[in-house]
Amino acid sequence: MNTLKQFPYKHALVLGLAKSGTAAATTLLRNHIQVRINDSQTEEDAEIVEQFTRLGAEVIVGGHPLSVLNEIEVIVKNPGIPYDNPVLQEAIKREIPIITEIELAALLADHHDIIGITGSNGKTTTTTLVYDMLLASERRIKLAGNIGVVATEVAEKLRDDEKLLLELSSFQLMGIQQFKPNVAGLLNLFDAHLDYHGTVDDYITAKANVFVNQTKDDYLVYNLDDPRVIEAIKKAKAKRIPFSMEEKNIDGAWLDNEYMYFKEEQIIALRDIVLVGDHNKENILAAIAISLLMGATKTGIHEVLTSFSGVEHRLQFVANKQNRLFYNDSKATNMLATEKALQAFQQPTILLVGGLDRGDNYHLLIPYLTYVKTMIVFGETADKLQEVAKQEDIHVTKVQDVKEAVHMAYELSAPGEIILLSPACASWDQYKTFEERGNMFIQAVHTLA
Repeated sequence: MNTLKQFPYKHALVLGLAKSGTAAATTLLRNHIQVRINDSQTEEDAEIVEQFTRLGAEVIVGGHPLSVLNEIEVIVKNPGIPYDNPVLQEAIKREIPIITEIELAALLADHHDIIGITGSNGKTTTTTLVYDMLLASERRIKLAGNIGVVATEVAEKLRDDEKLLLELSSFQLMGIQQFKPNVAGLLNLFDAHLDYHGTVDDYITAKANVFVNQTKDDYLVYNLDDPRVIEAIKKAKAKRIPFSMEEKNIDGAWLDNEYMYFKEEQIIALRDIVLVGDHNKENILAAIAISLLMGATKTGIHEVLTSFSGVEHRLQFVANKQNRLFYNDSKATNMLATEKALQAFQQPTILLVGGLDRGDNYHLLIPYLTYVKTMIVFGETADKLQEVAKQEDIHVTKVQDVKEAVHMAYELSAPGEIILLSPACASWDQYKTFEERGNMFIQAVHTLA
């Protein structure tokens, strides 16, 4: 089992349990670090409290008293806890470092090759493609991070011949000090999570942490078509490898009307790629560049791209019911993701949309509703989205939840049409996660005759 190297702290506070906090606390205790755990949502008689107490941790639950900071040298925080938390605000005043478990994972895997992929959209698809391409090329690779597997748990068990592939959110990247991937991918930068970060500049700064510690011996794969990305990477020290939908014959990944290329080498014909949507062409170009840099073969890449039809909850094809095609895009938790999904289809579409109200202006969706014949709206944003539909003279129906939306869409649809769940909103008003929302959609589709 790999151990923490170059971790200069003896007394750590793990703020927030959940999956990442539990893994971080376990790793720290295994490495003989004195650990205090603080979680406001856990009850004192919970089994996990007894477990960590037995392992030697001090566990404080039910609130966030400032006393938890006494004698603490570093905080390992759950990525979802905002920085306006009183404990974190006080820690900042006291200049106590705040990291996430991604930093621990990097220290555990310090002699391994690390790939870190981030961006406002497309992270999961790109990361999954890279993973599959490397596996198909018989390279040893482990997948973790924002994709659902806690990075420290994987990093502890990495073998010497294995690489670590991480999907990284801005929340995770805010808490790094030494983290340095051998290959970093910056896919795109759009306004996102401003309720957490406060400003666009702070959000971009967090994303830029994916390459901030890289050196000239590392690689940065970046989107040549994104002005914000171009601005963000100006001070990057790594070798820069671009990908582009617009520029031709570049020193990276690009395409023409028939093929995708890496530098001068023809990689795959566009007609052979089964993944739909122009936005996925961007993801594929990025994945080609990253995987080739990490040892993928052209044969392995071709094998994946001729069979890969999407990841769960991201433009995932679910079923053909009476010649109605159902797609689950529950991971579309912002308008940009829904815009990309809508651009993937040129058939009449019934759009299932709605969720948590973050104050967004949904009229910005209007240019992308060309093929939408019906909108079925739900959640906190239902009324706002209903106004958008009525303004565009699109038939609209308001329902209670995703399950009802599926049955309503089926009733209103005709053969040859697309039924697309792409909510443009987070799920937390009605569902714990976008996965739960997507699974309800899938289950409902499979109940249809």
